[in-house]
Amino acid sequence: MAIPKIVAGVVFNIAFYALLLFLPAGTLHWWRAWVFLGVTALVMVTAIYSILPDNAGLFSERARGIIQKGQPLWDRMLVILLVISFVGQILFIPLDVFRFHLAPKTSGLISFFGLALYVGGWWIITLTMKVNPFAVPVVRLQRERHQRVIDTGVYAVVRHPMYSGFIPMVIGPALWLGSYTAAVLAIVPIAVLAVRSVFEEQFLKRKLQGYDGYREKVRYRLIPFLW
Repeated sequence: MAIPKIVAGVVFNIAFYALLLFLPAGTLHWWRAWVFLGVTALVMVTAIYSILPDNAGLFSERARGIIQKGQPLWDRMLVILLVISFVGQILFIPLDVFRFHLAPKTSGLISFFGLALYVGGWWIITLTMKVNPFAVPVVRLQRERHQRVIDTGVYAVVRHPMYSGFIPMVIGPALWLGSYTAAVLAIVPIAVLAVRSVFEEQFLKRKLQGYDGYREKVRYRLIPFLW
């Protein structure tokens, strides 16, 4: 994928986040949101330049979208549900902070912890994409790319490290921006991903040679020593 397209993707993501935050807030005077957008831009650019030398082709594959040929119907449904629940959770943050006030705002320490969670989630996702050239946003067997089992790096710790990184990445912004309630609501997209991981493993067990043995080798699905 050409660099201008990658840059355009970063700009689009930042603009999309900005729309989800500032429009419901009804104001641009929200310094925490501006910091969040700046951090997002920084971690995205860092991730891209970290991944490019190892997996340049991965960006082209990920740009194909969340609905693709060969993708099972159950995954199409779960991906759509994941996007809706994730967008809804982000939208709820400014609504709670500026309008609903369902709980006290997070303290300074908790807020910075949330920002650290967000950056940590991105770091895990970056490590995932560095080692796995098949980390596309849909579940399908990539025969044309000679997909194989990846069992090194973060995949030696959990079987779905990208999903593991998503957990702090979705909880963190709510805490940084001041909404305990939105942080609790993060359980919805996290639960969707957990369900998806179960279906995905059954799919890969049937379709991808060596995956059953990998499951026996790496015991934990999302959270080390827990699940």
